Amino acid sequence: MSDRPRDTTPVNTMLLAITACLLWSTAFVGVKIGLLYSPPLSFAAIRFMLSGLLLTPFWLTRPGIFRSILENWKTICLLALFQTFLLYGLFYIGMTMIGGALAAIIIGASPLTSALTAHYCLRSEPMTRAKSLSLGVGLLGIIIISLSRLPWISPQGFNELLGIFLLLLSTVFSAYGNVLIVKNPGGLDAIPLNSLQIFTGGLLLFILSLPLEGLPILEKPWQYYTALSWLSVLSATAFSLWFYLLKRRGVTVSRLNLWKFVIPVAGAIFSWLFLPGESPGLYPILGMLCVASAILLYYQTE
Repeated sequence: MSDRPRDTTPVNTMLLAITACLLWSTAFVGVKIGLLYSPPLSFAAIRFMLSGLLLTPFWLTRPGIFRSILENWKTICLLALFQTFLLYGLFYIGMTMIGGALAAIIIGASPLTSALTAHYCLRSEPMTRAKSLSLGVGLLGIIIISLSRLPWISPQGFNELLGIFLLLLSTVFSAYGNVLIVKNPGGLDAIPLNSLQIFTGGLLLFILSLPLEGLPILEKPWQYYTALSWLSVLSATAFSLWFYLLKRRGVTVSRLNLWKFVIPVAGAIFSWLFLPGESPGLYPILGMLCVASAILLYYQTE
């Protein structure tokens, strides 16, 4: 019998999932601002190490916590590898190549890659013809955005296409990390699990950044530290909410991830409003509508 807590409050689950997604939607603005003043890997590393440390006071004094950590160290390391190191290493590099709104739309397709990953990794996530159709609609949105960059004409277009590919690949690693949580719920609560995995993943990113980017320079303008502070709080809060929901018995990976339809819409709108030089265009809007519609269509098949 599963030891995951039963999801007896679906409305509460929905509200918490939407809250986490709205928080994630603001990340694209913060990341683009921070990348103006810092190379990608060191920026990501500092963000996630700081996020992990911010959560430490909430679990460090719990009775038996260190024994629980030792019992779940493999899960912590696997999540750090997939949910932080690989996911955000690729995400931050990809964000240097495309705008915030486009990145929000591409990352917004993560429920679709999550659904495919869950289908192949979890027996409880079957794939139907209707679900396949919705995935096709989402893929159409990605194709529209990718072709709109005209990668065969200019180096900039090819660079943007490469950025899109890196972001898509990051969603695959994120999806597999979600599967790991469901398959190995363990006995570690969401807050210490999230704190340890994002700090460990951030530390790995920092180690990788040293030979590639050198030591980070601390003398930066206030805009950088404002973005870093917000992103750190965002990560600590949103990931803890998400891990908590994934551990609820009765909450499936695909159903929970479908609330991420909020991300491409809200993330693109935030980027268009707050990032200089970014404005809505026909192809990004079409792609955004395809991705969001695909997620909602998939939800109707559940």
